[in-house]
Amino acid sequence: MLTIKPIEKFFKLESAGGILLMVSTLLALIFANTPFLDSLYKLFIEIPVEVRIADLNIGKPLLLWINDGLMAIFFLLVGLELKREAMEGELSDPKNIILPGIGAFGGMAVPALIYVLFNWDDPRVIDGWAVPAATDIAFALGVLSLLGRSVPVALKVFLTSLAIFDDVGAIIIIAIFYTSKISFVSLVIVLVCIPILWMLNRYRVGPRAPYIVIGVIMWVAMLKSGVHATLTGVLLAMFIPMRLDDEKSSSPVKEIEHGLHPWVTFFVLPIFAFANSGIDVRSLTTDQVLHSAPVGIAAGLFIGKQLGIFTLCWLFIKLKWAQLPTNVTWLGLYGTSVLCGIGFTMSLFISSLAFEQTSTEVIFDERLGILVGSLASGLLGYWLIRKDIQRREAKALENQ
Repeated sequence: MLTIKPIEKFFKLESAGGILLMVSTLLALIFANTPFLDSLYKLFIEIPVEVRIADLNIGKPLLLWINDGLMAIFFLLVGLELKREAMEGELSDPKNIILPGIGAFGGMAVPALIYVLFNWDDPRVIDGWAVPAATDIAFALGVLSLLGRSVPVALKVFLTSLAIFDDVGAIIIIAIFYTSKISFVSLVIVLVCIPILWMLNRYRVGPRAPYIVIGVIMWVAMLKSGVHATLTGVLLAMFIPMRLDDEKSSSPVKEIEHGLHPWVTFFVLPIFAFANSGIDVRSLTTDQVLHSAPVGIAAGLFIGKQLGIFTLCWLFIKLKWAQLPTNVTWLGLYGTSVLCGIGFTMSLFISSLAFEQTSTEVIFDERLGILVGSLASGLLGYWLIRKDIQRREAKALENQ
């Protein structure tokens, strides 16, 4: 039987990660807007890093190593969490899938639609439609943690499950819409790696070394293929065995997930946030701030997320196709829907893909929309859930 202690530890770890993300973001903004430090910040993210083995050469600025390399580790963790939840967790029960699943769909479709409405006539920025479609689970759970133990566990489970579906949607979007020109030779190498991983999984190979070697080869091939390299992490996770033939052995999926979690939470994501959040607000003009791209992103996150998630969840519950989670009120559900407008990490990542090969940053800075939309969602979501907790506590006192 699942005890509450592992769940509490998980949420504590996520909340600590959310706070660290906030600190990393503030540091990036301070560095990017302080004389002398701004040049150091730019120098840091533009450090050329090159790896050469015989004729194989990979040369990128540090920023792209972070976005393509470190974030592959993040996606590996996401993939492991998806596999565990689908096989043994909340998502293994079909009854628990409907509400967060439909909420995630609405929470991706409506923000994307709002962005398109703002930018449908501008081909230079229309590729950013998926930027406001993502939810940052670490930040959202970090905000929930500030409200203490009064937050119903069912609400945290709903938010976590919705964010998992959200991650699946983001992975599919990246795979389909954010690939560059395909190199078929490199893609063949990726396709050769997959049956090898399948065989390792089929024969329940326990040691990690073969998976790491094949994973690195597949990452390099994916990088050269034009399909985004971070998807290697998700593919690799799907082939890590959930269990070994020896029933007494621990689960490789759970072991690797447990080992990666602190590294991703306390190193990968904070470094990513620091490298990608350095907006120089000193140079922003009114036209840049009010440009349809950042405005569309902010509106998508703040208005689109809550509208899409809550409306579809309300509709499915009213039609009795789903039910409100235990001890969760309508106000609590709405507050959580608003909180999902914190799209920070994944939104920044998708924006780096959408605008990396354009000169649109001269016209606007899409990160401004991400920060504004995420901040507004976090503040309003916190206030609404706090209000819900106060109402429930007051009602409990009246009934005593």
